[in-house]
Amino acid sequence: MSTPTDRALFDQARTGNTEAFGQLVRRHQARIYRVALHMLRDKAAAEDIAQETFVRAFRAMQSFDGRSEPYTWIYRIAVNLALNAIRSRKVATPAADVDDPRLESALISRNGEDPSREATRKEMYGALCEAIDSLSESLRTTLILVCVDGVSHEDAAAILGAPEGTIAWRVHEARRKLREHLVTRGFDPEVSSARAGKGLP
Repeated sequence: MSTPTDRALFDQARTGNTEAFGQLVRRHQARIYRVALHMLRDKAAAEDIAQETFVRAFRAMQSFDGRSEPYTWIYRIAVNLALNAIRSRKVATPAADVDDPRLESALISRNGEDPSREATRKEMYGALCEAIDSLSESLRTTLILVCVDGVSHEDAAAILGAPEGTIAWRVHEARRKLREHLVTRGFDPEVSSARAGKGLP
């Protein structure tokens, strides 16, 4: 039996099939949470956004016009909720530190790794997060969608309501700014990404 598409599940959910909607939630919940986490830098807030995203999607299913894919529509809800949460904060977001949930994978020691290389990796990840946080809202959001979550330029354009050419420019500009920031912090972006074991955005 073939796996149902998002659109097939969405169409079933609109007729009252809650199990179909549950499948959509299970299929996309982790990615929605990851996007919210990178935008908000707070696990609890990201979990709240992920939950609220699907609550709102369920309530608004009948308003979906079908011009985009269901998952891009759901992503748009998540991004808008996250942006609203950021804008409503009363204080500035603190600088990246060891408590930043985005750094968890970088802060896990790797068996047999040279201590100096491990320290460099952790410092580079911290500098990278600082650079991402310094970007404008539009550049940061686009970078997270395309380079962190792997969304295509076409889908990012649908999610953010911007032309594909604008998405491509934002990604290019964000990457340029990230690399400039790493250089000012004393890192070679190419060498640092290799040491981190992961390419830079």
